[in-house]
Amino acid sequence: MIRGGDIAKGTCLLQKGQPYLVVEREFHNPGKGTAIARIKMKSIKDGSVLTMTIPTQQEVEDAVVDVHACQYQYADQDVFHFMDNENYDQYEVPIADMADKKYYLKEGGVYDLTIWEGKVIDIKIPYKMVFSVAESENYVKGDTVSGATKPIVTETGLTVRVPLFIKQDEKILVNTETNEYVERVNS
Repeated sequence: MIRGGDIAKGTCLLQKGQPYLVVEREFHNPGKGTAIARIKMKSIKDGSVLTMTIPTQQEVEDAVVDVHACQYQYADQDVFHFMDNENYDQYEVPIADMADKKYYLKEGGVYDLTIWEGKVIDIKIPYKMVFSVAESENYVKGDTVSGATKPIVTETGLTVRVPLFIKQDEKILVNTETNEYVERVNS
C-alpha cells in the first residue's frame, strides 16, 4: 500500500485488478480541508487512461512489477523470444499481445521487459531508434516540389516516409512514438 502523498510519476498502482503506470501527478492543497493528489494513469496492459483524485493520507494499492533488461532473440509464428541478460532466463511473449511492437524489435537488441505476476505485460521501446533502409525507390532531384517525401521499408518491415534523398542501405533515425523520420545517420 502507498499513501496518496507518496505517489510519484512512474509509480505502478493496481486499479480494477490491472497495473497502471502513473504518467502525471499534481498535488493540490485547497487551504481548507485535506490536500489531494490528482493523478493520470495509463494501463500497462491495454493502454487505457484513468484519472483519479486521492486524498494525500489515503492509501491505495501499488502494483509490484519487475523490469528486466532482456535481449531479443527471435520470433517464431506466435511468440517473441527474449533472454534475461543477468540470469539467462527465457521469456516468451505472445505476438498477439504485442503486435504493435514487432517492427521495433531487432535481433540482439536489448529491451526492458515489464513483468507482473510472472507475465510480460510490456516491452519498452526506445523513444528513437536507428534503422537501415531495406527498400527504397530512387527519385530524381527536381521531380517534385520541396519537402516531398517517399515511403521506404526498414530491415524490420517498418514503413516510414522520408525525404527523397534517402537511398537504400542508408541508416535513418526514427521517432518510435510517431513513426516519423528524424534524420539520416552517418555511420
